[in-house]
Parts: sequence; structure tokens; C-alpha cells
Amino acid sequence: MALTRRAAIVALIGVFVVFVVPLDGWMVLFTEGALAVGIMVDLLLAGGVRSLEVSRYGDSARRLDESATVGFMVVNRGRRTVHGVARDAWPPSARATPTRRAIAVPAGERRRFATTLHPSRRTELSAGRITIRSAGPLGLAARQGNHDAAWSLRVLPAFPNRKYLPEKLAKLRLLDGRTAARVRGQGTEFDSLRDYVEGDDARSIDWRATARRQAVVVRTWRPERDRRILLVLDTGRTSAARIEGGTRLDAAIDSALLLGTLASRAGDRVDVISADARAQMLVRGSELSGDSLSPLLRSMAGLQPRLVETDGRRLVSEILARTSHRVLVVLYTTLDEAAITEGLLPSLPVLTARHTVILAAVDDPKVMSMARDRDEARAVFDAAAAERTTAATRRISALLSRIGVDVVTGTPDEFASKVADAYLSLKAAGSL
Repeated sequence: MALTRRAAIVALIGVFVVFVVPLDGWMVLFTEGALAVGIMVDLLLAGGVRSLEVSRYGDSARRLDESATVGFMVVNRGRRTVHGVARDAWPPSARATPTRRAIAVPAGERRRFATTLHPSRRTELSAGRITIRSAGPLGLAARQGNHDAAWSLRVLPAFPNRKYLPEKLAKLRLLDGRTAARVRGQGTEFDSLRDYVEGDDARSIDWRATARRQAVVVRTWRPERDRRILLVLDTGRTSAARIEGGTRLDAAIDSALLLGTLASRAGDRVDVISADARAQMLVRGSELSGDSLSPLLRSMAGLQPRLVETDGRRLVSEILARTSHRVLVVLYTTLDEAAITEGLLPSLPVLTARHTVILAAVDDPKVMSMARDRDEARAVFDAAAAERTTAATRRISALLSRIGVDVVTGTPDEFASKVADAYLSLKAAGSL
């Protein structure tokens, strides 16, 4: 049972009447009795909430930059029409609208009510209970009941850098020889033989085939296929740093989505793991077939930074344990001097001895702007701090390069594109 605002207003009016016309206390009994009778009448005549059947329908997955619709359906199995209010409970990050609505469900009928969600972060949203208040004809009291209607919405990464995918796929087709003549250097796997044309590399001439055909014949090559790419997402404390409205991990996920989709389309096997104090396999290459974007999006939907230190030694051990052949390892982490030198650097030489390693780190545009702004005294101190950070980053990059690690950095707008270009460059050079 629930009392309405109207009941409170009637009670206040009754108090005023008692003070104006006391009648030796009889007015108190009269007003209280009238209010109690009105409440009882409402409860008796209100539609039953226990006889309602509530279920949900709608979207089960949506990208972060899209709205989702998850509604509920109310079936009235009772004998009276249910007039009242329904509250659809969702976590605050779902930003559901509307959360409360007036409903009217006649006896023996069903009604649908839609709720629009605008999620504010990647996560798995679980719907709460649906609370329904069925008001009586006088509007003084209502029957109230909670109904469990389980539903979950997986909020997928927004993937704003998908705009680069057509451009990268065009470059991939160019490497694969689908839109241009294949030349030596565009891969290391033999593809076919064709007649020599002016401008072909003399090193591509197949002398045995030339002798058999009585004409000059050259070999054509294509980029390697069926190579293995391992994407490693650092989810330790440094991945929680805020960069342009998102976290460092958000930028890494966006880049991993672009690179993973591109490599899968190129015929390579893509595995994805997350790592901090422990490592977790998110996607296996065997799961990426056909539309490779869907499993990648779903696997990274609930990935969040953890405020723990990333164990570099364990991370390298996990990579070596999961890979028996040479692979391309793309490690999304930070160039923070303390995190690299104390955690990851001692173990990296073992990794680079067996695999090709790219360390991808997103730059903070705010640090760059601080280094340029020196108009005021306070800005000069900020610029000095930014220059110190930049110098430390350059030292770490040089140190990593000396042990065989390719370092790729960029602002959030260009970061994903630069990492994808680094992959294409290695593929074109036959270095995977």
C-alpha cells in the first residue's frame, strides 16, 4: 500500500478544519474517519498488482555512442483496469528516460511501454525491478507491487575510429595486389607467374620458367597470410588516466578494434588479452570469422581499468606461454618512466628475442599544449613540467628501440590510424 499526495493534502485540510471547528474533539474523529474510509475505498477498488505479468523486450547490445530501447510489457490478468504509475529501475549510468510513467492497462489486455537508454560508459547494464502503483478512484491510496523482469544490455565500445577502416582496407588491397600490379617487396609469399613488363624488378625474374616458355617470366608476391597477431591491453592503474574525456584504456580499445578488424580481414589470426596483475584471454583467433568486429566489440564491452600495478614479468610470461611460434605482439600501455623501467623493461628483451613487438602508447594533448603555453608565470612552470615529461618519454622510447621494440605514439585522434599503419608497414616488408 502507498499513500498519495492527495491523501496528504486532505489530511492537512482536515487539520485546518479541526482548528476552525473543534466540536469538542468530535471533528478530529470525523476527519480521521473520513480519510480512513476514503483510503479503504481506494484500496478495495484499485486494480490488483499481483495479477499483473511483467516482461521486458528490446535491445540486448548497443554501442556507447548509440541509444538503446528496452521496454516492458504489462499483462493484466485481473478483473479491474489498472490505473497508476510504473517506475522502471535502471542504474544511473544508463540514463534511462522516462523512469516514471502513467499507465492504464484494462482487464484482460496488455500494454507496452518503451524506455530509452543513453549509456554513459562501457559496461553490462542490468535492469532492476519494475514497481507499479495502482491507484483507486479517489486518488488517496494505491496498491503497490514489485515485479522482477530480468534484462541486461551490453554497452559496446563506441569505436569512433572506424572511419579509418575503409582507408586501411584500401591500403591492404593495394598490398595484396588487388588494385595494382604486384611487385617485389610487397610481401614474401609466392603467388603466381606472369610475363615481364617494363619496370619490373629484374630480381623477380624466374629463369627456369623463362627458359621453358621462351619468354621472360617474373614471379609475383603477396603479403603473408595466416600470421598471428596478439593484442595486449594493459588494464593496470596507468590505463585509468583521463585523456580528452576518456581513459587511456578507451583509446587503446579503439585502436585494438581497428587493428583487429584490419588484421582479420587480411587473413591473419588475432588474439586479444588483457593484463594487469593477472592476464585474461578476451578473444581467440578462431572466434573471428566473417564479421570480425562483433566478437571484438563484445569482448571489450566490460573491460575497465583496475587500480593495481601491472606485473610486467607475469605479462611477458603469459605471452610466451600462449605463443609457440613467432607472432606480432602489440602492447597497448603507457610510456610512463616508472611503470616501464620498474615493471616491463627487464622482461622485454626475452620477448623481443622471439617475437616482433610494437609498444603503442597514446599521447596526452594537454601535455603538448602545456609545453607550448608560456604566456604567464604559472604557465611557465606548467610548461617546464610538460617538457620534463616529454623528455622522459623520449628517453624511454629510445631505450625501447635499442632492445628491438617499435614504439608508436599519437594523440587520441590519430593513435589508432598510426598503429594500423605500423602493422601494414610490417606486412608490406614481410616482417611478420
